[in-house]
Amino acid sequence: MVRSAGMPLSRRDFLLSASSAVALAACSSSGSSSTSKGTTTSRTPAPPAVPLPGGPFTLGVASGDPAPGSVVLWTRLAPTPTSGGGMPEEDVSVVWEVATDDAFADVVASGEVTAEPRHAHSVHVIADGLSDGVDYRYRFRVAGFTSPTGRTRTPPAGDASSLHFAFASCQDFQDGFWPAHTHLAEEDLDLVVWLGDYIYEGAVNQNAVRQHDGPEPTTIDGYRNRYGLYKSELNLQAAHAARPWLIVWDDHEVDNNYAGDSSQDSVAVDEFLARRAAAYQAWWEHMPVRLDPPTGPTFEINRVLEWGGLASFFAIDTRQHRANQACARASDVGEVCPEVDDPSRQMLGADQEAWLTERMPASSATWNVLANQVIFSPSPISLGGTTVLNFDQWDGYPAARTRVLEVLARTRNPVIITGDIHASAVADVRKDDSVVAVEFVGTSVSSSFPATLVSFFESAATASGALMADARHRGYVRCNVTPTSFTADYRVVESTTAPSSPISTASSFVVTAGRPGVRKA
Repeated sequence: MVRSAGMPLSRRDFLLSASSAVALAACSSSGSSSTSKGTTTSRTPAPPAVPLPGGPFTLGVASGDPAPGSVVLWTRLAPTPTSGGGMPEEDVSVVWEVATDDAFADVVASGEVTAEPRHAHSVHVIADGLSDGVDYRYRFRVAGFTSPTGRTRTPPAGDASSLHFAFASCQDFQDGFWPAHTHLAEEDLDLVVWLGDYIYEGAVNQNAVRQHDGPEPTTIDGYRNRYGLYKSELNLQAAHAARPWLIVWDDHEVDNNYAGDSSQDSVAVDEFLARRAAAYQAWWEHMPVRLDPPTGPTFEINRVLEWGGLASFFAIDTRQHRANQACARASDVGEVCPEVDDPSRQMLGADQEAWLTERMPASSATWNVLANQVIFSPSPISLGGTTVLNFDQWDGYPAARTRVLEVLARTRNPVIITGDIHASAVADVRKDDSVVAVEFVGTSVSSSFPATLVSFFESAATASGALMADARHRGYVRCNVTPTSFTADYRVVESTTAPSSPISTASSFVVTAGRPGVRKA
């Protein structure tokens, strides 16, 4: 069946494509090239076959960082993705193809790319020369194997009348299954924005819903295997294959609550930076990002994605350059100390903050979205007359937040989208007495919120001015953007204790262009 350009790629479509790829591989000699039935000859001939121990496309396909006429296409060759990948220690040539139809009768771009052992045989292709604002299909071929088909979309070059996107974060494998991804794959979206915690670095928890596959990773091999586990999930693969993603990281891609060169367990700086370098490389190897590979423990991921003149997304990094959490805390939350107000304490780092200060207010887009990891809005908690803060959030960096508030005040229709906390919230963001932005905090895909603190969080957030606070549900946020309004639908699943679960819209909120503040839709 050939789907029309506007139809989303459902999980069923993806699984049928994946099953077809597996069946084709089983019937194909590893020494010859083959194509799916009904496919015309590619403009790029198949490369010489390299003997492989099994089907290499176990992690699916993905696209990301779309731009007018261009998009990044990704896959990784990994017959055994949770035990080193299983590829030979040699370069492997891979053919990529982009078409306007499911049958690949109209191939509009193709080429050959080298998958290298030093990058875990991952593939990052910048497919350019495409049309603006168009749906495309893409796939990869190597050694007689053909990948599942992915669907991607390029942004319009001029003004867009609408944008449909979703944002999500936090998918702890051990905390539960991912029915949210099943539904995310079936939404009719232009884009997905991922706000961090794609993997979790924790060791095996025997009491969890399901278990990690090994100890806490600290080396490149460990992180690669952990990504192999996570990306082996077919509903996550389907969500990637359905549309392009814009992806940033948070802390669990490296180490819980790390800050700059400081680890959670206060290991030596040089030891932690070696771990950070391994984690950053593995992240790049597994993400469809328009970035050159890292060469050490420093890797700048802040960037802008523009969707016509309708929306600009400013993707930031609140982990790599921040000062360590204040007040010698033994946990995230504690009493305020003078160190918190030190104006030299950075959240974004000087260079990234200068970039945001210059770029965001200069944007001419109708909506300007800050893709942010941790809660930005003030969220103080009063306990028996004592004020406590979550030092891992922007509350722990008030001077840095004040400077960003100045940026937001000079920006056209700013909206902050946030992950990390495993809970949902909606709030106006104020500078002094004026509303300068709106923050939508999204819940997690699966990561849990401590059950004993649910009611406390919800009441504390409401007391701080949140219009909504919900720590009970998992899911994602679906957004509909037009030149006049920005609507956020909070989509929640009933349970993460099983692979499948129904989804519903728990609440919706809307912001009107040119009018400060958010209201319930």
